[in-house]
Amino acid sequence: MKIDREDMLELTRRMTVSRNCFTRIAGAYMDEEGFIDGTFNTNFLKLSSSEKTKKLEVAKAIPFSETNVQLEDHRLGAETRKPGSVWQLLMALRECELKNDALLLSLYEYIGERHSSDHPYGIYVFYGNYDIPVKGKDKVSQWESEEVYRFLICAVCPVSGEYEAGKPECGFLFPAFSNRSTDLDGVCLYAVNGEHGEMASLFA
Repeated sequence: MKIDREDMLELTRRMTVSRNCFTRIAGAYMDEEGFIDGTFNTNFLKLSSSEKTKKLEVAKAIPFSETNVQLEDHRLGAETRKPGSVWQLLMALRECELKNDALLLSLYEYIGERHSSDHPYGIYVFYGNYDIPVKGKDKVSQWESEEVYRFLICAVCPVSGEYEAGKPECGFLFPAFSNRSTDLDGVCLYAVNGEHGEMASLFA
């Protein structure tokens, strides 16, 4: 399944300081071996304007990347949605809007066990919701909302200095956003080099 570039651009237009769709950000700082050095979890709206700008650049890099090259659709079969799966974990994190630190810790450890790195890195997780406006036959947006797309963006970034995040190396958008709607059977995997094997292994 191909990702529609227009769907991704529609999302990124809500990832600015003035039109922000995120309500919460959480994350962990990891060492080269995948062990946690520290964590954070905060209301996105309480960040300073400069911090919002920096973090929005991290989140936006995932959907704004080269569609169907750096960002690729990955289908999730029934076997990947069983109890105890990462799909179930992400659904729970989406439901609690990142307010459960125990669930987040499970995600960080899960990624840390599978992500290969020769440098310290950060795992940044964003929770957002987007009121998808109805579009008429002329494709002009109407005022009423058609659906609320509730989603997570996870970005894995190199960090330097005082945990300053570099550009994301890999990550994902969950659930997928297909035909301007929530697609619980898919996830959009991101890899800056276009090699999605490691991210796909998270959902095996």
